[in-house]
Amino acid sequence: MKKFAVFGNPIAHSVSPTIHQMFAKNCGETISYEKVLVPLDDFEQALSSFFSDPMAMGCNVTVPFKQQAFELASDNSSAARAAQAVNTLFKDGSGDIHGYNTDGMGLVRDLIAHGTELKDKRILLIGAGGAARGAIMPLIDESPASIAVFNRTRSKAQEMVDTLSHDRLAVIDKHNLNDFAADIVINSTSASLSNTLPDGVSPQLFTHCELAYDMAYGKSRTVFMGYAQQHGARKQLDGLGMLVEQAAAAFTIWTDKSPDTAPVIQFLRDNV
Repeated sequence: MKKFAVFGNPIAHSVSPTIHQMFAKNCGETISYEKVLVPLDDFEQALSSFFSDPMAMGCNVTVPFKQQAFELASDNSSAARAAQAVNTLFKDGSGDIHGYNTDGMGLVRDLIAHGTELKDKRILLIGAGGAARGAIMPLIDESPASIAVFNRTRSKAQEMVDTLSHDRLAVIDKHNLNDFAADIVINSTSASLSNTLPDGVSPQLFTHCELAYDMAYGKSRTVFMGYAQQHGARKQLDGLGMLVEQAAAAFTIWTDKSPDTAPVIQFLRDNV
C-alpha cells in the first residue's frame, strides 16, 4: 500500500487525509494517509523516519516546516525555488526526495475553475509571506498585465519582488493603493483567521474589482469577502478550492493521476 502523510505543528485541524482518501477512491488507488504532529525541533528526523519505509511515496508539509523541507529536498521545482518553501515531497525510485510548491498552482486552478481570466489583468496581491511567494510565479505564468504587491512592512514585499525580479511584478505603497485599479484583489494574509481586514484595505480597492479572493476559508464568508462585496467587488471567493486544487496537484505528482476535485470541494463545503 502506498503511504502518504502530512507533517505540521499544529496538525489536528488538517483535512488532508479526507481529501487524499477521496482522491484515491476517485482514481482507483489504495493508500494510507496520516497526520504527523512533529516537534518543532525534530522535522528532519521525522521525515527521515517516514521515508525509511519503502512504501512511503510522498508527503505534504505545512507550517512551520515548509522552508526546512525546501532545504532538505534533493532538488526543488521552480515554484518551490521562487517561494523558498516546499509543501509537497516525493521520493523517486532511486530514493531521492524532490520538493514542490503546489500552492500557487492550486490558486490558479481554482481561479480558472471559476471562470476567471488572468491574462492582461491587473492583480493586487496583499501580503508578502509564504502564501504570497508560492502564488506569484504561477500567476505570472498566466500573463497578467501586472501584479502589484502590498505588504504592511514594505521592505518584506520589496525583498520578495527583488528576489523574483520580473518586469510584471512591483511593490505598491499604501498611498498609491487606491490608484492601482485592480481587476483582481487577492488576500494572502492570515487576517481573516482572526476576523480582521488586512492592513491597507479600503473601499476604493474594489471599485474596479472583478474578483476578490481570500486564501483563507471557513464555514462562513470571511470578513474580507464581505467587505469586498459591500464595496463593489463583483465576485468573491474563499480559499477552499485552492486547498483542494493544491492537494490534487500533489496527488498527481505522487501517482501520475488527476483526481476530480469538484466533489471533494463540495463535500468539504458541506461538512467541514
